[in-house]
Amino acid sequence: MDIDWDVPIRMDDGVTLRADVYRPKLRGRFPAIVSYGPYGKGLHFEDGYKTAWDIMARDFPDTVTGTTNAYQNWEVVDPEKWVPHGYVCVRVDSRGCGRSPGVIDHHSPRETRDFHDCIEWSGTQSWSNGKVGLAGISYYAANQWRVAGLQPPHLAAICAWEGFADRYRDACHHGGIVSTFQKHWQTMQVMTVQHGVGGRGKKSRATGELVCGPETLSEEELARNVTPLWEEILGHPFDDEYYKVRSADWSKVKVPLLSCANWGGAGLHLRGNVEAFVQATSSQKWLEFHGGTHWAIFYTDYANALQKRFFDHFLKGEQNGWDKQPRVILNVRHPGEKFVRRDEAEWPIARTRWTALHLQPDGKTLADAPASRGQVSFAAHGDGLTFSTTPLTHETEITGPLAAKLSVSSSTADADLFLVLRVFDPDGKEVTFQGALDPHAPVAQGWLRASHRKLDLERSLPYRPYHVHDEKWPLTPGQPVELDIEIWPTSIVVPTGYTLALTVRGKDYEWDGPPGALSNMKNPMRGCGPFVHDELLDRPPDIFGGETTLHFGEGFPCYVVLPVIPKI
Repeated sequence: MDIDWDVPIRMDDGVTLRADVYRPKLRGRFPAIVSYGPYGKGLHFEDGYKTAWDIMARDFPDTVTGTTNAYQNWEVVDPEKWVPHGYVCVRVDSRGCGRSPGVIDHHSPRETRDFHDCIEWSGTQSWSNGKVGLAGISYYAANQWRVAGLQPPHLAAICAWEGFADRYRDACHHGGIVSTFQKHWQTMQVMTVQHGVGGRGKKSRATGELVCGPETLSEEELARNVTPLWEEILGHPFDDEYYKVRSADWSKVKVPLLSCANWGGAGLHLRGNVEAFVQATSSQKWLEFHGGTHWAIFYTDYANALQKRFFDHFLKGEQNGWDKQPRVILNVRHPGEKFVRRDEAEWPIARTRWTALHLQPDGKTLADAPASRGQVSFAAHGDGLTFSTTPLTHETEITGPLAAKLSVSSSTADADLFLVLRVFDPDGKEVTFQGALDPHAPVAQGWLRASHRKLDLERSLPYRPYHVHDEKWPLTPGQPVELDIEIWPTSIVVPTGYTLALTVRGKDYEWDGPPGALSNMKNPMRGCGPFVHDELLDRPPDIFGGETTLHFGEGFPCYVVLPVIPKI
């Protein structure tokens, strides 16, 4: 292939961004796969994310075969696997990152406009057939939803892989509780490749040039060139205009789309993909679910074949049967990291049997009938309460969105609820899975701050409550209120003899075992990965360290709704 390094793309305000363009040597016009993001287009995957690279190469050897890996880059396509297939790959360093100058302002309207202009630039080059597709993971997926809302004329299809879409609900405030991932992420993954780090940073394996150059700026200059992300998030505790302009406008997303979610992506890499499929107004949209590490599956033969089949149809016009592909592609999860593919026509699955299991204070069980009157309390900073079924008498599949309704009071003026759906084997050992980042993730998780219990009644569904997050409704200590809690979607086939459990806590879930680690993450992996909620400014102990009480009986509903899938 031919490679054009640091190609200038001028933005409407005069700032020039830099892109690397990987093109077939053959003469002709080709569709483009474009990515725009902050991780440094010149930083080799292995140099920036060593432990993630090693895990990917070990567990998924097909990701690093059929390529020299010379141009591998974090969370975007490998041009050696795409250019020979008749695509041009365009990698753009976002404003203020890598080789592109400017001020970093994550997910802002300015970034979205930049991305729009990069798409239009790509669609009008001499090598272009006029059709542009977008592909990439996480950040490179999240910005696809926003730019699709601007409807750039040359944008023909998008494949958003594990990308959040609602900046408030998916990424920054889970149920109104701030996630500290954004705080550490910017420091460890963005500031290390900020434009101007220059000689203090790494060099490109491919060109020998500075990844974050060519200029080297002072620390003071670097600080002036980035918006204070964490301070902004803490300063906006409700879903106000700050988040709305950084989120997708589903009414304007009309382009053909393939949305790919990770069952183990609670905290960032799941909800947005599901909501995208459900809410986008595109008439040509597909939803795919998989498991495993979120950075690795994207590069596998399975994912490459899926992505190419999708893009070949919409960017090359190939009649390859994609138009007959059922709209939902499930890799149904079983214990032992086993996944079985099954296609469905819709989401949620039409034949779902929505099954309510009621929490019982006596014996801490889950049962078909509501409990008699009673109450049970737990310390918010303790391990909470776990309610379990009896061992299942037959294999049971649970696939879809979940929700809980709890009657709750607190000894203080507020309480944070952390819900964890769990599975235990006949010996009482918890069944966990490789999550998007954490090696020991539970089956499903949900969160809600009690003072954020206000519902959007038009958008709420029995299996997916939707909270407004626009004002605080404080609790009166000791007085119960009803909470409708969204639990992010999941899939698990529970074998005969296993038990299901729901844990209600006042803090993050922690797996009972030694933590894992990733070199690009500050947090040890204890079950939730980096998606934890331990910011004292958001959760002062005098408010969120009290005693929480669950109430039962007539007038005090307390149950979880599960999407049980009957066998065909």
